[in-house]
Amino acid sequence: DYVAAYMYEGDTPLAERRAGALALDRDLLRELLGQEELRELLDGDALADLELSLQSLSEDRQAGTLDQVHDLLRRLGDLTPDEVGARVDGGDAVAGPWLSELHAARRATSLRIGGEARWIAIEDVARYRDGVGSQAPAGVPDAFLGAVSGALDGLLARWARTHGPFLSPEPAARWGLPIGVVDDALVRLTAAGTLVRGEFRPDGTEREWCDPEVLRMLRRRSLARLRRDVEPVEAAVLARFLPAWQGVTGSGVMPPPLRASAALERLAEVVDQLTGVAIPASVLERDVLTARVPGYQPRLLDELGSLGEVAWVGRGTLGRDDGRVVLYRPGRELLRSIGAPDAAAIPAGPRHEAIRAHLGTRGASFYRELLVAAGGGPDREVLDALWDLVWGGEVTNDTFAPLRALRWKRPTRSTARPRAGRLTALGPPEAAGRWSLVAGDLPAASPTERQHAVALALLDRYGVLTRDAVMSEDLAGGFAGVYPILRALEDTGRVRRGYFVEGLGAAQFALPGAIDRRRAAREPEGGGPRPLTFLLAATDPANPYGASLPWPRRGEADRRPLPRAAGAYVVLVDGAAVLYVERGGRSLQTLPAFDDPAARTEALRAIRGLVGPGRERELLVTKVDGAPVADSPYREALVEAGFTPGYRGLALRTSP
Repeated sequence: DYVAAYMYEGDTPLAERRAGALALDRDLLRELLGQEELRELLDGDALADLELSLQSLSEDRQAGTLDQVHDLLRRLGDLTPDEVGARVDGGDAVAGPWLSELHAARRATSLRIGGEARWIAIEDVARYRDGVGSQAPAGVPDAFLGAVSGALDGLLARWARTHGPFLSPEPAARWGLPIGVVDDALVRLTAAGTLVRGEFRPDGTEREWCDPEVLRMLRRRSLARLRRDVEPVEAAVLARFLPAWQGVTGSGVMPPPLRASAALERLAEVVDQLTGVAIPASVLERDVLTARVPGYQPRLLDELGSLGEVAWVGRGTLGRDDGRVVLYRPGRELLRSIGAPDAAAIPAGPRHEAIRAHLGTRGASFYRELLVAAGGGPDREVLDALWDLVWGGEVTNDTFAPLRALRWKRPTRSTARPRAGRLTALGPPEAAGRWSLVAGDLPAASPTERQHAVALALLDRYGVLTRDAVMSEDLAGGFAGVYPILRALEDTGRVRRGYFVEGLGAAQFALPGAIDRRRAAREPEGGGPRPLTFLLAATDPANPYGASLPWPRRGEADRRPLPRAAGAYVVLVDGAAVLYVERGGRSLQTLPAFDDPAARTEALRAIRGLVGPGRERELLVTKVDGAPVADSPYREALVEAGFTPGYRGLALRTSP
């Protein structure tokens, strides 16, 4: 029973700990934690809002009539003319005449306190005379000039009722009194139970004084904010959280390039987080790694590969010149099994068997050796057989050069068979490096060990893990396969299970640090007047749409599935999917958020990142939402964003 009750005592996220503590009785809280601990529990924003309300500086507490101005002086005490104007609806222009009218009616008067003129209610003249030594003005009725017992104590009690936690120098400076005199009065009030003392301000460093009722209101407001924090967030928050969790750079954000050593370390961290996820080779460096490593250069991945710190394996073809690959680091070879092709799909032609046999007996080999072992012939036929084995997960390379060469244009005709005894000086670029079998060095492991490694990798990649996110990775056994591991991790306190994101099912697991970061993403944080925008490859693991989240639809009639296809892109603006760019860029699909002019402007600005150095020279759009771009209601918006009309459609070109 003790284990069940206190297992999460040390790793409960901050918001739950604070909310649970503030929900206790104040006396019990003092007994368990001590007053000093309230500094860590109370909310700074709640304190700021409360102080504005107590001082009638918030709009809903401002005075709007003559009687309310009089009540303001009675409730708050001495105020300068400017301070009265700040608390009156209409400002100084209204406050001045009302103060004059109150003075004429002998309901308020002006006297010097702390070296400056201030207004007080006529009832407080004797209190300020006896408490702070102010001179009573002439004309005050005798009924308001009688001796007052404990005048300073009364003024300090009112100060406490209308302020948040305070230090004794604050009222002392306000009234021009010695700090020692004020301290003595505060001690008397504390002994009488009128005030409490402790460490209350979240940003404070000393013990403050506070009115008990003010402290109760502050606790209630802090608790309300914290309870809001522990509520599940809407799905769009996940789309703001996930790119930040994976360290993706926003569109238009140009962080300075990292120095070589820091860039290598950052790239190693990225590879660790992406270990096991199948990513199309055509977008791996161009879109995925570039978005995560400032100043990324292909030589960085080559350097990690030459150091033996990263390797890759194929995970299925996406056509003749592309396919999915999985990256992994040394010590994490168990994650190669993620998305492994079915044994029935393994190629079994004569050339395939010859290449397998050669690599099995001779080990790592260059392409020319494989060409001879496969019986010679046109390079194209041998290359096709070799890459069939690569995409089948059987063969890999010690460099990344062949993956990059796949994007280069291939010759239209097959290379002629080389003459006997002669070889061309250079082999095909997509065959560079040394090739070797993958299965030869797979570590022996039980299914439990493999599923444990997969579960940890998924948690590291997504932070908040849902059923749909697991299903999107095409794991053997699906969510049911890793669920027992996740449940065991929860039992040991390493992860939390709860309802963190609305609409994604009850079985959600998260790392404790990810829970707090997810809550921090509740409100959009663009870091300036512009919203935070991401231009992501549709297949990027940081894009939750089409995986953890469904694509937004314009209505029940809109059931068009948007594929997470290689070469397609999506623009996220403050977590909302705004624009989908189909493969090749010739067609755009607008999503419901595109109707917002601000989001539309940001989305069209973001897709300018698809043209430029290292990208395409031109983006030609011929269709929008399936209709010709010339008939689209968004044609003018595209032109304003920099697209140039032409006979083929609207073109976005690089600047000369």
